[in-house]
Amino acid sequence: QVQVGESGGGLVQTGGSLRLSCVASERTFSPYSMGWFRQTPGKEREFVARITWSSNVTAYADSVKGRFTISRDNAKNTVYLQMNSLEVEDTAVYYCYGRRSLRGVPIWGQGTQVTVSS
Repeated sequence: QVQVGESGGGLVQTGGSLRLSCVASERTFSPYSMGWFRQTPGKEREFVARITWSSNVTAYADSVKGRFTISRDNAKNTVYLQMNSLEVEDTAVYYCYGRRSLRGVPIWGQGTQVTVSS
């Protein structure tokens, strides 16, 4: 069964940058899309960004537009989230997901903590 796993979280000061990575466990995994959600305690998981694998079309939450960039490496079955100009409000556990089809059940990673300090 395909799994996805995140890395790259950590502690950074306001205005700093981090790059998250998410890799699918199987080279044969051909996702329809991959992307990122985030969650803080007591709140629902919220959409951050996604990328459609075949077309490279991207979408972002309004709160991260202009600061975050999602990209992919087909050969490595990896999706990246470059996060710049980080704000305290970006502090959350970031979860990667992959979907095999438009309405397919998402495959979730275990999450990686991002903490932005003031």
